Amino acid sequence: MSAILESYAAGRWFRAADDGEPLLDAATGEEVARISSRGLDVAAMVRHARDTGGPALRSLTFHERAALLKALAKHLSERKEELYALSVRTGATSRDTMIDVDGGIGTLFSYASKGVRELPNDTVVLDGGLERLGKGGTFVGQHLYTSRPGVAVQINAFNFPVWGMLEKLAPAFLAGLPSIVKPASQSAYLTELAVRQIIESGILPEGALQLVAGGAGGLLDELTVQDSVAFTGSAHTAGILRRHPNVLDGGVQLGVEADSLNCSILGPDVRPDDPEFHLFVKGVVTEMTVKAGQKCTAIRRVLVPETMAGQVTEALAARLAEVTVGDPRDPDVRMGPLASLGQREEVRKAVEALRASAEVVYGASLLNGVPGSTLLDGDPERGAFMTPLVLRARPGATEPHDVEPFGPVATVLGYDGIEAAVALAARGKGSLVASVVTHDPQVARSVVLGLAPWHGRVLVLDRDDAKESTGHGSPLPVLVHGGPGRAGGGEELGGVRGVLHHMQRTAVQGSPDQLTAITGRWTTGAARAESGVHPFRKSLAELRVGDTIGSAPRTVSLADIEHFAEFTGDTFYAHTDAAAAARNPLFGGIVAHGYLVVSLAAGLFVDPAPGPVLANFGVDGLRFLTPVKAGDAIDVTLTVKQITPRAGADYGEVRWDAVVTNQDGQAVATYDVLTLVAKTWPATPAQEA
Repeated sequence: MSAILESYAAGRWFRAADDGEPLLDAATGEEVARISSRGLDVAAMVRHARDTGGPALRSLTFHERAALLKALAKHLSERKEELYALSVRTGATSRDTMIDVDGGIGTLFSYASKGVRELPNDTVVLDGGLERLGKGGTFVGQHLYTSRPGVAVQINAFNFPVWGMLEKLAPAFLAGLPSIVKPASQSAYLTELAVRQIIESGILPEGALQLVAGGAGGLLDELTVQDSVAFTGSAHTAGILRRHPNVLDGGVQLGVEADSLNCSILGPDVRPDDPEFHLFVKGVVTEMTVKAGQKCTAIRRVLVPETMAGQVTEALAARLAEVTVGDPRDPDVRMGPLASLGQREEVRKAVEALRASAEVVYGASLLNGVPGSTLLDGDPERGAFMTPLVLRARPGATEPHDVEPFGPVATVLGYDGIEAAVALAARGKGSLVASVVTHDPQVARSVVLGLAPWHGRVLVLDRDDAKESTGHGSPLPVLVHGGPGRAGGGEELGGVRGVLHHMQRTAVQGSPDQLTAITGRWTTGAARAESGVHPFRKSLAELRVGDTIGSAPRTVSLADIEHFAEFTGDTFYAHTDAAAAARNPLFGGIVAHGYLVVSLAAGLFVDPAPGPVLANFGVDGLRFLTPVKAGDAIDVTLTVKQITPRAGADYGEVRWDAVVTNQDGQAVATYDVLTLVAKTWPATPAQEA
């Protein structure tokens, strides 16, 4: 008897006392492991996450959490061959495993990078700009995101045992939430191995990740208002979760990724000899055969112009005939088995339902799966093998829009006109992804705008982007993964959006000084500190939010304006033609270039001697508010707005609030100056933030 899988709970590995249920190799039917969670104390797991994992995570800044994700990604990358070797038992080919394992690791890398580049080195994220709530500027408002003191429960499907876990773990971890992972049983042995690699690394704080191997009965009973559940699986199970009392009335947040009848649309502009025709056929076949079609993003409905249906089915049949099915251990196999015999039976039932309004135009006998004579290795009786199937729907068919065959099955439907194609796509009642293959921009616009309300993601594919396109069925960490309606209404991934989805947005009202203290970012109207030392002479360790300098005034002359126009080539009439400028209703005469004003302002606040300010790397939010005319005097007030140390570097980022005013006290320009500043000065060797 095989070893029983263990759960990682409350800081230790737990093994059930019973024999558990067998988990079988998808290709050979041999027992791989056994699974049971009998006796597992899920209440203790939730307490451990709340009391140990949560506080440890929330004590770290986003940059520190991102650094741990990056270290974890490197650790798993160095050990992925072990994951590859076990993944084959799930029925995955090397291509399938690459998508699962490398895709999951890539998601960790992506979120690690996003965390450093787009989130502050803090525990608070500001959302939008400051809202002025009173005339005098003493009462203001700011939206901000903070971490919830809860637990993220993640219930994953069988088809991506590594990626499915890591794509939920990464944004939750970055948001400061500990995770309890519950994988589907069929492939839980691969998830357990990945979790073992993570736990043994010691990279993540204790309590940040726990694993339930087996049933999770009672887990939702332990959740409360600050907790969340992210579920990937069937609409039936999603419905059960939605009706749980703690979801209905207890405030537990539920995110669902469920059934999805994704479609791909061949544009009416495409002809059989166009590159787009071949891209379309290749895309459909890829989505049918990768993971044996067991992907929530796979193409189930193939929408083509009615006049092209015959040519499309012939092209699909020709390409599918080249697909070799068998044991994924054989390097010549392009499509492995389904995850289990039970899963194959579910697909067969779905196909039988589809046949009520469609006929099979490509594929072997439904009852025999794959004839042994055409199978490359593998056991035709004990292995969950199935031939790819293409069906052709009859006019008015309803089943293709209601039944999802979660396997290597696609149905071709004809349409007559773009509006009809969009209407057919919408009959799926909401999907994760759709694609339109066209080289006509107007077709693309019409179809995409029609599809967008019904889909979480839309791919537009043509000859121009095909080389770099990741394909119809590839969720990307920087883009939303989820969809409306039947697809569940969830929203996973999406870059920083996926992180903020786990956090609480709150509107904070108060005085500028209070908001500066709360947010860690200087707020307009808050106190400034003038120490007599130019802020550019201070290192990062010496600078404080609110440090400021006010410059002496400088008069802008007509000669300055003329010289700038000649030197830069910017001879726009408002700067060079007095008569024409006088007729301009905004200026009424010659005015200085906006960039001249900003350049002169820099000369007013820059300290030229070598010092801790190493570089200026940009300007944000530049606005020109009041025209500057010859003879006007300008001055600038520069204030430290935000300080962000960079981990692993001997410098950090400083954001300065810059306000340029004229002799009447009117603001003529506002912007943020971004600089890199040494952590200490004189410079010392690199140190950690």
